[in-house]
Amino acid sequence: MPLRRMLFLVLCFFLSMAHAQEELSGDPRILSIEPVLSEGWLNVDAEVHLPLSDELRYSAERGVTLYFTADIEITKPRSWWFDKEIIKTQKTWRVVYNALTRQWRIGTGELSLPEASLDDALSLVRHIRHWAVVPSAELATGELYTGRMRVRLDTSLLARPFRVHAINSSAWSLSTPWKDFSFSISDAELPR
Repeated sequence: MPLRRMLFLVLCFFLSMAHAQEELSGDPRILSIEPVLSEGWLNVDAEVHLPLSDELRYSAERGVTLYFTADIEITKPRSWWFDKEIIKTQKTWRVVYNALTRQWRIGTGELSLPEASLDDALSLVRHIRHWAVVPSAELATGELYTGRMRVRLDTSLLARPFRVHAINSSAWSLSTPWKDFSFSISDAELPR
């Protein structure tokens, strides 16, 4: 292979790597949403790009509990009236570092799981799997449903002194924009 061609390929490789890194370090956003019927429920799987600022990482490493909330709304469009709201729900994850045990924990409700690092703990928020949002009995076959979803740092659940700081700092206003999606259900997908 000629040297000029090899240098060109190496340059293209490094430029594509720089572009991919730039894409990953951008603003928070939802990359994909996949509604799936399973075990009598409509489950949502989602991929979220959620980069943390240095200030948020520093605070989390000092033991400040971070709360991340995913909001989802599903409606059925109607031409003669307002859209019919099927479900409006949310799920909140709690990420905390215990300095005594040097362990990260992530949890929803009473359940809490140990993780090795902050990024490992955030993987549950960044890769949402099997979130049961609505029973399939409430959904009609052949109808078009629309939805939207976002993930945000929920500063309303922070301890009071941190809430004041969060209001005044842009580093604490971490939120993805709403991402729209649509789906319909066929007879074959419904359980018998």
